[in-house]
Amino acid sequence: MNKQYNEDSIQSLGILGGVRAKPASIGLESHNHTFLEILGNSIDEYRAGFGNSITITKNDDGSVTVRDFGRGVPMGKNKDGEYAYDKVFNTLWAGGKYKNNDDDGGDYEYSLGTNGVGATGTNYTSDFLTVCSHKVEGTSFVKYEKGVEVEGSYQFVKQQVHENFVGTEITWRPSQEVFRGKGEVDDDFIELTLQDQSIVNGGLRFVFNNDKVGESKEYYYENGVADYIKSISNEEHMLTDVISFTTEQKGRDNEADKDYRIKTDINFAFNRETSFSRYYHNTSWLENGGTPEEFIKNSFTFVIDKFLKEQNLYNKNEKKVTFEDISDSLIVITSTYSTISLFTDQTKKKIGSDFMKQSVTKWLREQLEIYFIENPKEAELVFKQVLVNKRSREKAEATRLDIKKKLSGTVNNLTNRINGFENCKSKDNSETELYIVEGKSALGSTKQGRDDKIQAIYAIRGKILNCLKADYNKIFSSEIITNMIKLFGCGVEIKSKYAKDINNFDINNLRWSKIIITTDADVDGYHIRCLVMTAIYVLMPSLINEGKVFIAESPLYEVTDKNDKSHFAYTDSEKDAIVKELGDKLVSIQRSKGLGENTAEMMWETTMNPETRKLIKITPDSADEMIKYFEMFMGDDLDGRKQYIGENLHEYIEEALD
Repeated sequence: MNKQYNEDSIQSLGILGGVRAKPASIGLESHNHTFLEILGNSIDEYRAGFGNSITITKNDDGSVTVRDFGRGVPMGKNKDGEYAYDKVFNTLWAGGKYKNNDDDGGDYEYSLGTNGVGATGTNYTSDFLTVCSHKVEGTSFVKYEKGVEVEGSYQFVKQQVHENFVGTEITWRPSQEVFRGKGEVDDDFIELTLQDQSIVNGGLRFVFNNDKVGESKEYYYENGVADYIKSISNEEHMLTDVISFTTEQKGRDNEADKDYRIKTDINFAFNRETSFSRYYHNTSWLENGGTPEEFIKNSFTFVIDKFLKEQNLYNKNEKKVTFEDISDSLIVITSTYSTISLFTDQTKKKIGSDFMKQSVTKWLREQLEIYFIENPKEAELVFKQVLVNKRSREKAEATRLDIKKKLSGTVNNLTNRINGFENCKSKDNSETELYIVEGKSALGSTKQGRDDKIQAIYAIRGKILNCLKADYNKIFSSEIITNMIKLFGCGVEIKSKYAKDINNFDINNLRWSKIIITTDADVDGYHIRCLVMTAIYVLMPSLINEGKVFIAESPLYEVTDKNDKSHFAYTDSEKDAIVKELGDKLVSIQRSKGLGENTAEMMWETTMNPETRKLIKITPDSADEMIKYFEMFMGDDLDGRKQYIGENLHEYIEEALD
């Protein structure tokens, strides 16, 4: 084949085409993310002091309308004769939030987003987007289709608008062409987002009208986080009322950096029966924690330990409390804000700030000390409960008397005790299958795409402990690993003092005909796959020897033809063969983005349907050979391992496990 690579080969998609081809390049991770961008602008108006309600409508055609009652987005001409709406909805890195770190705070001091790409990015990745801006003097309107302004659509109607009805109304529908067949913002995503935002934006009322199903819901907490904590607390077991601390500070992470401002709201209560923690930054839920989680753990542990020592509440030679002992009876929600971005990734699931960590830790320690001094009765209850938690934990760890009980019982009894586990209906272990998947997003797609009669799912969060290098004490302290032991039901094969009370291994007690490891087809996915296989190999190698453990291959590519039929390729060679076979019938080639992005239909067809899925049975020829491959993937050189796995893992899997 003669392929030329010359000057004529260099092409440009342009800004609009580039965003539609790769929306993640500007931070739009999915069709759902467009909702966050539009809603965030409306919330910023409320936080700036304008409007106290936002209405969200899911329209019959799958589009979404967000209507706020703020000031109305500027649409007309500026002093340079340029239309403001064109900057907001048709220009990247343009907006009114760039001055939020200035001394005067700008128009939006603590904004949900300041990068100036959200509204334009949503427009560029939608089938259509319409904007109505209602101001007292009149209403402006403009429409876009696939990111391009509809000629002649901009209008300004000069009419009196009542001050109670000013605001912005935006309607859009994410493009299936851009988001791999997903053209509607998911209902559950809208509802979860509104729940979170109502918690951290006390006094802001959200109304969700789902016209597609004829339902309407309201999300509102007058006092925000404090009211939410009360709603999830068992009042009978409350040790304290809800306590609220707030601070605003200014500083920098490094001497070379510019000062920025932070605001921290901390709400917490102690409860004998209820524990809960949640961390938000600029109203985004920090699923992976970061700095807020660090200053909460540090401050609470330091202060409570200090008081226990000062009041001689520890027994002689007793170890100090851990945060685990405290968190067992703690409900805490933090809301932090900053005038610069502190997120460590585009998904906004974690933040990092040395300045925030140091300054808030120092401040929070002082506030906690004052609270416990000024509230001696509550303090006594808290300290006693923390010590009860601590001593119960230590007793359990020392004696391990309840280990056998914890790891036994029926799978039905485990359903509500293991986060991320979705059981199947059948109790016949000759037909049931357990899918081990990575992350909550994968849980959603596999749950919808499975055969719920025989297929159960356990979603693990992140990378688990490397059992090949860890000692047994650490292994049996890992929640994910002990959960797997519980779910498998067959016990473990190791000989250790830490496992002496765990059921002896009996493969007849295995609750599943197949254990199927299912991860994304990327470097991190391969790594997680290896870690799960390692845990099984170390703790119960007979499952591998007996052919009970499988890997579900995930497609690398989705190839679409002119009939809108999808063809899935698991290797580059398969993709090339499909492309060649389709010829001029080829429409598109999409690289897989991960299990969480798959539709239920795609999950069933490619991964879960026994008739069409591709499973690799793990059947090592010898223990030494398996160790060799695990050592290869589980070494200490992280960067080298990632590169090696990304380039070669599939070859070794095929070679070792065929």
